[in-house]
Amino acid sequence: MSRTSPHTHLQTPDVSRRGLLKTAGGLTAALAVGASATALTGAAEAAPATFTHPGMLHNWGDINRAKARVAAGNDPWASGWRRLTANGRSHSTWTPRPQATVLRGGTGDNYGILYSDIAAAYQNALRWHVGGSAANGDCAVRILNAWSSTLTEVTGNAERYLAAGLSGWQFANAAELMRGYAGFDLNRFKTMMLNVFYPLNDGFLRKHNDACITNYWANWDLCDMASIMAIGILCDDGAKYDQAVDYFKNGGGNGAIRRAVPFLYSNVEGHDLGQWQESGRDQAHSVMGMGQMGALCEMAWNQGDDLYSYDGRRFMKAAQYVAKYNLNMNVPFTTYTWGTGQNCAQRSHTVISPSSRGEVRPVWAMLHYHYNRRLHLDDKYIADMCFSIAPEGGGGDYGSGSSGFDQLGFGTLMYAK
Repeated sequence: MSRTSPHTHLQTPDVSRRGLLKTAGGLTAALAVGASATALTGAAEAAPATFTHPGMLHNWGDINRAKARVAAGNDPWASGWRRLTANGRSHSTWTPRPQATVLRGGTGDNYGILYSDIAAAYQNALRWHVGGSAANGDCAVRILNAWSSTLTEVTGNAERYLAAGLSGWQFANAAELMRGYAGFDLNRFKTMMLNVFYPLNDGFLRKHNDACITNYWANWDLCDMASIMAIGILCDDGAKYDQAVDYFKNGGGNGAIRRAVPFLYSNVEGHDLGQWQESGRDQAHSVMGMGQMGALCEMAWNQGDDLYSYDGRRFMKAAQYVAKYNLNMNVPFTTYTWGTGQNCAQRSHTVISPSSRGEVRPVWAMLHYHYNRRLHLDDKYIADMCFSIAPEGGGGDYGSGSSGFDQLGFGTLMYAK
């Protein structure tokens, strides 16, 4: 399916995605880039022939709202802003350390340099947009340009696919925020994303490192799907964007929505739940999955595609499930069996794992403010988790290891409504 042809845009009983583009938030976004209200209304009913920019994790409405609320000193945006400015990676004095080769898994492992610099680029980009500091904008561009002029390879053992996926969608998001900024070499950055990141993203989804297609956990697929979608948006490449959307709906690996959420439970104490694919593994990776699939859905939403609601809001049911269990409440569990290795040898989880239960990651604000504030749905467990950890920080606020950088964060600042 080409980007210029209509996608299937699911409509919930509560709201139409296209209809939302006509509301005040969408109007604010359009007027911020000089469109008229009439032009916005006229274009809203048809699938866009071109991509919206910025149109990944944040649109103009998000940015302008955060900017206005922070300037007025309103909470929770002001608290989210303070969390951002307290993070050392958001400072305009950050010095990038670009590498020609990034390796994850094996001798010479150095991928921490990459994810740390990406966090700094994103955080400085947020400070530029929300606070208006040119020094932060200059810093973000300095980081992006340094890497695009240096990086030629992401390698290592199987975990190179994680590095390419996680860093890929995050790097593209930082670049999307700096599109059009003086001195940013966007074309060179696109070339890096297309030549260094995309081949690994695409190769993993097609071949899964020559293993059984269900061998790798949902997060492996999801981060590579998100990277492909982000690269598609950044490069105005409809085929790549559609590749990610199609895999979400129809893919054979564990990142596809029906494999990522294999079992559904109706009306459990008044709420529908969905068992997450990694729930029997541990809770750290289950919560990570909320951030990876959430990023994919948010990017699609900002391009007019409602993956959040796809298949009867299957993802929301999973997020409710993961949130409820990590709030120390009981959830049902069905034995989960999958194929591993090259020969698809079967393994099973018979109980949910309590490992890392309650781990804090900045993934919940994005989900709560979508399901509850955009769609006006009862998201009890997501909401409770969201507010229990607010305001959300970002990379560097949740430990120095890679798990603290699996998500960009700062959802309180950028998504509160």
